[in-house]
Amino acid sequence: MKITDLSVTVWEWKDIPPTRYTKTVASAKNRSTQMALIKISTDDGVEGYGFFGSALRSAQRDAPFIVQTLKPILIGQDPLDRERLWKTMAQQARGSLISAVGSVDVALWDLAGRAAGMPVHKLLGSFRDSVPAYASSFVLDTPEDYGADALRHKESGWQAYKIHPHGEPEIDIKICEATRLAVGDEYRLMLDSTWSYDYPAALRVGQAAEEMGFYWYEDPLADDDIYGYIKLRSQLGIPIMATELPNATPTSYAPWIHQQATDYLRGDVSIKGGLTFCLKTAHTAETFRMNYEVHHGGNSFNNHANLHLIMAISNCEYFEVLEPAGAQKHGLIEDIDIDQNGLVHVPDRPGIGAQIDFELIERNKVAELV
Repeated sequence: MKITDLSVTVWEWKDIPPTRYTKTVASAKNRSTQMALIKISTDDGVEGYGFFGSALRSAQRDAPFIVQTLKPILIGQDPLDRERLWKTMAQQARGSLISAVGSVDVALWDLAGRAAGMPVHKLLGSFRDSVPAYASSFVLDTPEDYGADALRHKESGWQAYKIHPHGEPEIDIKICEATRLAVGDEYRLMLDSTWSYDYPAALRVGQAAEEMGFYWYEDPLADDDIYGYIKLRSQLGIPIMATELPNATPTSYAPWIHQQATDYLRGDVSIKGGLTFCLKTAHTAETFRMNYEVHHGGNSFNNHANLHLIMAISNCEYFEVLEPAGAQKHGLIEDIDIDQNGLVHVPDRPGIGAQIDFELIERNKVAELV
């Protein structure tokens, strides 16, 4: 089997609701973005698909890189040679471009699953077929709003709730207090401060979150502040989660592990460059008895790929559902939802198993890149 073609269909996602997750990452009202559908074709007639882009990051700028740089690498190659192809593609990508490699890699795994007639998690090596989900908030107006939102999710069966706060230490502590008061002492809460603090503020907020029994404390310092994370971890008992960024190769985790700067490793198919990257780094984490908590995938297709990854590893506890749904779910006929027990289940269809809404994409198409 050989790859004969790769094409990219760019379409517009319209009327995305206003959303904010950090002090600086926000969308405007009625925002639109451009998404990309990757299609890989073979001489056997088997195809594989992937999505590129998100509500907060348009595919418009980097989609041409896929056809101009990555497509020539793939044409004529065996699509099952994913490790070699990933390494060759990754050599051409730095920074945000690793996300484009990730989307192509997901499409190659989708193709392999379709060719084998089995779900991707079976190819990866299945460990389970469902996992608990947690709701991951956007930035809400007041501490009381967070409490009400967390309580609503608790009452709807969600097993945990993660706060994206304002990024102001004293306000963030009040947000944590209001949320804990609303849901009670036993409900599982996490805090993701999205690289907002200097070390003194991170320590102050972390001590408060620890006292309130939060389950983990995520990205309080700048993503490259290994020295600060080492100090912070030495002062706190609450588990620290770092390494969501940078967009880099697997070796970027080495100093974090070697210097014991984080309790968990973080990964997802978008930021980290695909299932091939994530599987090997999840196994690296396992050798050090570390959890590899999988981040939201940025779009609906990548979230399905992330779910297959989680089904194939034992050291990930949760599936992240970033809210609001209107800014995260798009392009599929049927998306991932939790059941009454707060679990999400992996599709049993061949490949990634996501049912792409080709009619929606065709109606909103703005370009075809070949």
